[in-house]
Amino acid sequence: MARKTRNKKEKIEAYRHEKDTRKNAVLAGLASYDTSKPKPKKYQYNPHLDPQLIWSGKAEHTSFEVPTVSLHIHEHIATEAIIRSVKRKDPQMYLFAKPDMPLKKLVEFYQHDMDWTNRLILGDSLLITNSLLEREMMAGKVQCIYVDPPYGVRFSSNFQPTTKQRDVKDQDNFMVREPEQIRAYRDTWQLGIHSYLTYLRDRLLLSRELLTESGSIFVQISDENLHHVRELMDEVFGKENFVNLITFKKSGSQTSIAVPTVADFLIWYCKDKSYLKFRPLYSEKKIGLESAEFRQLLLKDGTTRSIRSEELMGQKNLPDGSRIFKSTDLHSRTGSESTTQPYEFQGKTYTPRSNAGWRTTIKGLQNLEKSRRLLATKNTLRYIHFFDDFPFSGITSIWDDVMGEANIQYVVQTNVKVITRCILMTTDPGDLVFDPTCGSGTTAYVAEQWGRRWITCDTSRVALTLARQRLMTAVYPYYKLADEKMGVKGGFIYEEVPHITLKQIAKNEPPQKETLLDKPEIDRSKVRITGPFTVEGIPQHSVTEFEDVNYETEIERESHTVIERSEETKQSKDEILAPLGMT
Repeated sequence: MARKTRNKKEKIEAYRHEKDTRKNAVLAGLASYDTSKPKPKKYQYNPHLDPQLIWSGKAEHTSFEVPTVSLHIHEHIATEAIIRSVKRKDPQMYLFAKPDMPLKKLVEFYQHDMDWTNRLILGDSLLITNSLLEREMMAGKVQCIYVDPPYGVRFSSNFQPTTKQRDVKDQDNFMVREPEQIRAYRDTWQLGIHSYLTYLRDRLLLSRELLTESGSIFVQISDENLHHVRELMDEVFGKENFVNLITFKKSGSQTSIAVPTVADFLIWYCKDKSYLKFRPLYSEKKIGLESAEFRQLLLKDGTTRSIRSEELMGQKNLPDGSRIFKSTDLHSRTGSESTTQPYEFQGKTYTPRSNAGWRTTIKGLQNLEKSRRLLATKNTLRYIHFFDDFPFSGITSIWDDVMGEANIQYVVQTNVKVITRCILMTTDPGDLVFDPTCGSGTTAYVAEQWGRRWITCDTSRVALTLARQRLMTAVYPYYKLADEKMGVKGGFIYEEVPHITLKQIAKNEPPQKETLLDKPEIDRSKVRITGPFTVEGIPQHSVTEFEDVNYETEIERESHTVIERSEETKQSKDEILAPLGMT
């Protein structure tokens, strides 16, 4: 099938978080001039929590130390630079830009702020999180954390061995050879579930420190260890900060001796429930499913009838001018003098039930009658609630519409729809999202699409390679900015829909509007690509004494070294340009 060629007049842009900064981390080529030797950070647990989960090794693990490492920048990826170089037909693509600061300050690592770039980091999430907290002072800076850890079921399992092979087996030729993975997985989980719980609790504790007061954390888990992880999170975040347990349907099912398992779970906690940032999401209603109670028609002549089965199934059109509705009780549990009076409708007088009243005043009932909202039954009046008053319903804790993930590249790739909902519910454009379990980079991909800043890490070079390629070749719709001067932080222009209610009609007020956060307006004259991001890692180097050095020469050599060794970037040029119709 031929690839669709894009309109050459389309502008190619990327969102930039111009008002945000990050610390100037260590450039890999200048690592020998990082003479700092920060002490390990000690973390301590509260031994007086009750009730709590007990496992082997927990009693001895009342505190732990984490080495405070630097994070070294190896690449600065800017897809825009690749496209510009192709348009100019430059012989060399400069993907690693020199930091825009005086050269002497450049080697004063972690002492200065630099323009924000998103971050893809190789290494153990415990070391990386501690580095963000201690070296970069990022405590209280992250709005949302998404964790998709190993489910703690098969501790002998190998990892995806290459970027081209997703079939993973427990055989010697499938064993990983990456030191980060061996340390973070095999050596750490010697005691099976006991080591797993220690591993996870330590990382949850540090993750809590990263969160803002209004921040949220989601942990994806299967049913095998759901109860254990819930208890862990009660200990770390406090049971009072539990928000919800979300069940989402998987595309496949696991074999079982009884009922097959078709769902995974999201355990949702927050830093402080009294400050929780929550943005409601809505899904469109469909007749006959979640809107099964809407089974009546108001016809053009004012008569009513039930919807026929062929109309409900879409096999036959509804009569012209008809509207689908349901009738609801027009009584309230309490009444006042203004709401307990009789009301005459279509020649018959109706009186509210004893010890109750109408849901509105007599004047309100008159307004409802003018709007064709009253339905007479044998002994009382009911309110006509039309389906199109608000053809949406709020997202609940059961997600059965998120199955299916196209173009899976990683053996445990997370569903885009699941992460999208988590991010949209708990963050605003410009907020920072962290995923310590990068995998194929789905969290980074989703955060980039919706204008959020992101940091993600993984112990697997295969995972980071896939994530890096996925981000470099991604093409997104360009969402219209609400405020051009504020940029992404000012938010997007969203679709709004009226939400008509009984109260609004009774008081003759204009309907309130609900914002559909998953439906921003799209500027179709532009196409968007991934913004700048860095590829970083935990160092493996020796520190030398600080000496006089030609900084400019060192930086220039570092940038050329990165470009020259990045053969994957050169090879992927066509893949980056293909979605843009520029090959």
